[in-house]
Amino acid sequence: MRSQSRGPLARRDAVGESTADQRLLDRGTHLNTHTDYWRVLRIQAEFVEGFGALAELGPAIGVFGSARTAADAPAYAVGEEVGRRLVEAGFAVITGGGPGAMEAANKGAQEAGGVSVGLGIELPFEAGLNPYVDLGINFRYFFARKTMFVKYAQGFVVLPGGLGTFDELFEALTLVQTRKVTSFPVVLMGVDYWRGLVDWLRGTVLAGGKITESDLQMLVLTDDVDEAVELMVRARDEELPAPPPHRSE
Repeated sequence: MRSQSRGPLARRDAVGESTADQRLLDRGTHLNTHTDYWRVLRIQAEFVEGFGALAELGPAIGVFGSARTAADAPAYAVGEEVGRRLVEAGFAVITGGGPGAMEAANKGAQEAGGVSVGLGIELPFEAGLNPYVDLGINFRYFFARKTMFVKYAQGFVVLPGGLGTFDELFEALTLVQTRKVTSFPVVLMGVDYWRGLVDWLRGTVLAGGKITESDLQMLVLTDDVDEAVELMVRARDEELPAPPPHRSE
């Protein structure tokens, strides 16, 4: 069995043929009450570990994207630039900690001298956190990991990706739409890649009354890294408390 993770806070457990999520959710798995009690404590420990590790993180942006993005692909270079520019703007960068686009953003952040965070997930087909993660946690449970993304990121930059990226994107949009979290910017990087999705949302989902125009306006579609970073900076600055009024002596 391969090593599960790398990084200063990441566990070194081995991953077998099944994962903790699979054992929890698989309908064919029957667990007794005693086992379930211990599972609840393990889930609690994941939240405690995440909260403790990230409590002092400061302003941060989540960067999502495909683990299958090749190092010589244009999207990888964009990911590096996004990570670097976010650090230069005063943000930490949080990714899923894996290879591909996630690695690119972590690399850009680390090489720019910023805080590079990886929130990995236990998977039997991935070796663990990428080598550009400075602060890493490898989670057993997707829902604990997702909570950390939403709690500690002030916005999301979404690079081209697949099902995992879609899942993270639409969960974030759903939480904003239902007012479970305060609204924050979501940028889709890559006009050619994402335009079809946005057109479908507008032409089919919005036209059919399944979402509202304000839901669609949560998404910003661009190829411009400067625009993406500026949107994150503007959202951060709008959340800062106003300075106390000046009093003349």
